[in-house]
Amino acid sequence: MISSPTAISMMTGVFHFMAISFGLVLAGRTVGSQPNTVNQQPRRLLPCGSAIVFVLTAILGVWLHRGVAAESGDPRFSVLVFSKTTGFRHDSIPQGIAALEALGAEHGFAVDRTEDAARFSDAVLARYKVVVFLNTTGNILDVGEKAAFERYIRSGGGFVGIHSASDTEYGWPWYGRLVGTWFASHPEIQRATVHIANPDHPSMKGLPLLWERTDEWYNFRSNPRGAVQVLATLDEATYSGGAMGADHPIAWCHEMEGGRSWYTAMGHTQESYAEPLFRLHLLGGIESAAGLAANCKSAGGRP
Repeated sequence: MISSPTAISMMTGVFHFMAISFGLVLAGRTVGSQPNTVNQQPRRLLPCGSAIVFVLTAILGVWLHRGVAAESGDPRFSVLVFSKTTGFRHDSIPQGIAALEALGAEHGFAVDRTEDAARFSDAVLARYKVVVFLNTTGNILDVGEKAAFERYIRSGGGFVGIHSASDTEYGWPWYGRLVGTWFASHPEIQRATVHIANPDHPSMKGLPLLWERTDEWYNFRSNPRGAVQVLATLDEATYSGGAMGADHPIAWCHEMEGGRSWYTAMGHTQESYAEPLFRLHLLGGIESAAGLAANCKSAGGRP
C-alpha cells in the first residue's frame, strides 16, 4: 500500500493527468466525426484514442514505477556513529551527527547513532559496513566490547576516526594501530593551510590542493607515516603551535587485519560540520572505509 506523502501526491497527479487525457480523447472523437462540408469526409484532428491510451499508460507506468522505487529504495550500506566520551566532550558532536545523517540521506547510506557501548557485539556490528568514532575520548569500551570490535575489523569492517578519535583508548595498543597514532597536544584554534598529498583519494577529491581552514590542529605522539598512507599534511609555517616539523600528517588511511581505516584530525569546531568541503572530505572517508573506493594500499600519499 502506498502511504508516503510523496507517493500519494504523485498518484493524484497521475490520475489527474489521465482524466484530462481521456477527456481529450473523447473530445477528439466528437470533433473528428463532424462532417466536412466540402468533401463530406470526417477529419481526424487527434490520433486514434486507443493509441493515446496505450502511450499514456506506458509513460505513466514508468513514471509511477520510478517514483515508488525511489520511495522504497534500500540504502547502499549502513553506518554506526559512536560518540561516547569519558574525557573532554566536544560541543560539536551534535553538529557532527547531523552532518553525517545529512550525508547519508543525500548519498544513500543509513546512519545510526549511539553512545551505548553495549552495541559493540558481534551481532550488532555485523549490520554495519562502517563504524565512525566521532570525537570520542577516554576509555569507552570494556574488554568484551573491544574483542567484538577487533573481530569486526578482521571480518572486513570499516573504521572512520574523526578528530579526537585519536584521544581515545590510550591503553589499547590494537586501537592505536587502527587509528594510526595518538593525540599529544594542540595550540589554540586558528587558521592554517592543509596540503593535499593524494588528490585522487575519494576523501581528497574536489578539495583545493592548498586548503585553508580554521580548526584545532593536533600534534601527535608519533608520526604515522610508514604505517599508513598519508592523504594530507599540515603546513606548520601557516600557523603557530605546530610541533611535528615539515612532515605533519593530518589525514590518512590504511588497511589493517582485513579491515579498512580512515582518519582525519580535523573536526573540532561546530562550524566545521557546516563547511561543504569538510563534508565532502568526510563523505569520501566514509566511502573509502566502506570499501567503495580504491583501497589504501595503492592510495599513495608519500613524498
